[in-house]
Amino acid sequence: MSAKAESVITDQHLILTERVGRHVLLVTINRPDKRNAINVAASHRLAAVVREAELDDSVRAVVLTGAGGKCFSAGADLEDIANGRGNDIAIGNAGMGGFIHAQRRKPWIAAVRGAALGGGMEFALACDMVVAGESTLFGLPEVSYGLLAAAGGVFRAVRSLPRALAMELLLTAKPITATLAHTHGMINHVVADTEVLTRAILLAEAVAANAPLAVMESLAIARKAADNNEHELRAMMMAAGERLMQSTDLKEGLLAFQEKRTPSWRGR
Repeated sequence: MSAKAESVITDQHLILTERVGRHVLLVTINRPDKRNAINVAASHRLAAVVREAELDDSVRAVVLTGAGGKCFSAGADLEDIANGRGNDIAIGNAGMGGFIHAQRRKPWIAAVRGAALGGGMEFALACDMVVAGESTLFGLPEVSYGLLAAAGGVFRAVRSLPRALAMELLLTAKPITATLAHTHGMINHVVADTEVLTRAILLAEAVAANAPLAVMESLAIARKAADNNEHELRAMMMAAGERLMQSTDLKEGLLAFQEKRTPSWRGR
């Protein structure tokens, strides 16, 4: 086997994928011995998974988790950063893992068990929903290393938490509990550690049961709610509504309602 072929196989093992049912994709960061930190190879592998999920019409929702149960992710691998490869962990404008700032059409749900620190918390903030275990800690410790929470943490934390709490999180490097994050609306559910993945998959399946075009159109507008004014958002909403009015799925949804059956969505 060539060195290049061996590298491809190794990289595939850094980020695992598994189909759950027909429409949910489970993505696992698989570096438990490194606290699921994202090095350059893992970042490129995750970026490929993000692209594949976007192109696969059968994927309607994605769950992101970390292997081992002790740490969701410690974020960017400090060894690569210390070796001068920190910039290589970011994949173009999409950022770390080709995920943090990627223009994703489909909902991602973070299943967080254990610590979610630095880029790990930033991965969670970049997802659309978060399920966390009771023992989970969220934190942005970058300032304690002389770094910036540059994978979106410096602004997404302030958008997701009350300003005072976010400032304390960012500037003291001290983490917060999942319970506190849930109280202030940063995450959707806090469950027993052993139930995190199950609850996240159930949430993904609930999303995947709905019309995929309607989900994607709704998601696209909802993600822009904090950045655009009401006039702009209304224009987006009207345009999305017009597109959905022309869809086969709308006709199927209305017919299924009349016939009292489960819709068979086609995603078009």
